[in-house]
Amino acid sequence: MLYGGATLAVILSGGMPPLPVKAEEKASGDDGDGVLDALKSMFDSNEKTKSGKTLPKAYLKSARDLVETLRESLGDDGKDVAKFRRNADAAKQSIREYLNGWRGQQAVGAEESYVALEKAIRSLANFYSKAGPFATMPDDVKSSILNDLKTAESFL
Repeated sequence: MLYGGATLAVILSGGMPPLPVKAEEKASGDDGDGVLDALKSMFDSNEKTKSGKTLPKAYLKSARDLVETLRESLGDDGKDVAKFRRNADAAKQSIREYLNGWRGQQAVGAEESYVALEKAIRSLANFYSKAGPFATMPDDVKSSILNDLKTAESFL
């Protein structure tokens, strides 16, 4: 059975006709945080960053996840080997997903966040390729990588 909009409104309101509503003009200072803007945002594939740039939502999610997992991994002291391995594996997986999705993409290749994350990943790779997979990272290398992550995050 099909119902028109008015009929459906009467049914949903328990048989009572809807009350008339006076339309109001949008205030000139309103940023448009209404339902329509929320729906547009949900279906828009781009998002504004803290720095005001518009970037793909998928990139921003991937980059934010990478920053979070790398921070967790670097913050681990390594005393609990099982926890250390879990964090390291999560970080490796995040790096793979990030690089597979965004390496060579013109939409983000020149972005400050991309450059900073690439630098952090390169520093990690250089350290572990020289020192081995189970080496303890010195504080200066860790600090440099954390600074790169902070820089990247400031542009996300």
